[in-house]
Amino acid sequence: MKGSHLNLSAEQRDKLHSSDFGIPEKREFPMPDATHVRAAEAYFRYASPQEKPMLAHRIMLKAKKYGVELKSNTIRDWANKK
Repeated sequence: MKGSHLNLSAEQRDKLHSSDFGIPEKREFPMPDATHVRAAEAYFRYASPQEKPMLAHRIMLKAKKYGVELKSNTIRDWANKK
């Protein structure tokens, strides 16, 4: 799933493991690569308050995995609430 475009086809999305998503239960916020981690960071504000602690934690894990420097202190704050 390498690449720099954000649009995953339905087939590509279906092939992702649940662990590639920020919210695995809903298969939302896909993060199969660094580009998608940055997108998840940008769209974090649209997650529900109940989902934000886990999503923030998962964004931080994927950022570390793909060498992405997070710019949002908000994500760090929410991750600490997990």
